[in-house]
Amino acid sequence: MLKIVLLGAPGSGKGTQSAKLVERYGVPQVSTGDLLRNAVAEQTELGQKAKAAMDAGELVSDDIVVGMMRERLTQADTENGFILDGFPRTAAQAEALDELLAELDRPLQAVVHLQVDNEEIVGRLMARGRSDDNEDTIRNRLSVFSEQTAPLAEHYRKQGLLKEVHGMGEVDEIFARIEAALEDV
Repeated sequence: MLKIVLLGAPGSGKGTQSAKLVERYGVPQVSTGDLLRNAVAEQTELGQKAKAAMDAGELVSDDIVVGMMRERLTQADTENGFILDGFPRTAAQAEALDELLAELDRPLQAVVHLQVDNEEIVGRLMARGRSDDNEDTIRNRLSVFSEQTAPLAEHYRKQGLLKEVHGMGEVDEIFARIEAALEDV
């Protein structure tokens, strides 16, 4: 049973470590990106609202994202746990998640924050070679992440849930640090 949030900047290794956590603990990874893509593809009510926002070049509202999260976290495969990847991103989303999980009687056990130096992240993302990963874009994304995540980390620190994990080095070394951080949950 594992109910956690995996926090980290773009390129911090969240996806890689999520996959290892899924394999180790047998609980699903829940990614807002996947939820949005699936809801849009399936043309659900929330998916249609999300598509309208995206088509207009707007951010998808917290209400829509939280609604999708509610639908996903009430599915049977999340009863024994989940790994939230990419959500929450803001303090407002964290508060909405707290309310949702209290309502579902599935409180978080930990929030793992992967700490990676910005220069390392720039190097990792540049090496990926995606067309939208130029250095200026990456640095801007890191700046936005930093602004949004500082209050988020503080939110979970106050709840005693925040586990800061050094996210540099080999994949297996980082995973061992995450497992050590989760020993007491």
